[in-house]
Amino acid sequence: MLRTLHITSLLLAAIALGTSAPATEPTGREIDLLAPLQQPNAGGVWKAFHEGDAKLADVWKLDGGVLTCKGTPKGYLYTTKSYTDFILKLEWRWPPQGKAGNGGVLLRIAGRDKIWPKSLEAQINAGQAGDFWGLDGYALQGPADRLKVVDNPQFGKLTNLRKTETAERPNGEWNQYEIIARGESVTLKINGKVVNEATGCAATPGRICLTAEGDPIQFRNVKLIPLDK
Repeated sequence: MLRTLHITSLLLAAIALGTSAPATEPTGREIDLLAPLQQPNAGGVWKAFHEGDAKLADVWKLDGGVLTCKGTPKGYLYTTKSYTDFILKLEWRWPPQGKAGNGGVLLRIAGRDKIWPKSLEAQINAGQAGDFWGLDGYALQGPADRLKVVDNPQFGKLTNLRKTETAERPNGEWNQYEIIARGESVTLKINGKVVNEATGCAATPGRICLTAEGDPIQFRNVKLIPLDK
């Protein structure tokens, strides 16, 4: 009897621990993705891939909540975890003393690291922010008058879905990006305006990354709300 009570007590304790322990990334709760970069020994939320085996600290620097990418060597900063459905919010700008250039956010990265991996890009290039690019064969669909598919000898099959309107702010000012990925639909908002929506997207889990494409760019307030069930 005592032995039975002891085993029962252990089982109840185990159940209590299991139900009370918080998930590392609970669905629907906002995660500050830049916070771990302030504590290099706190665990791997981000890793980096760059040409020439450059290290994360060689290209990316967090100071006062602003993440500055010097742009070279080309590559990207990517999450170590994969996501399918999520809301990603971030701000970006071209440094006030510099020129507007190229950058992007890659979603649902699959396959090996390279320039550039199979993924869906939310474009940040100056004058093109809000465009979609399906890289290296990533599938997406949209209205025919805004959709273009090209075969690139270096980067493979590329699918471009142009934005519906321009919502970028002048060089040096902060822009807000909101990226909503739910199944086969991905929506882009810039500064509160819906500028693009892709359908027929490959709804497969993958990493999220910020690119270094040769030009200095800054990010802040990078927040993720996982929606995966």
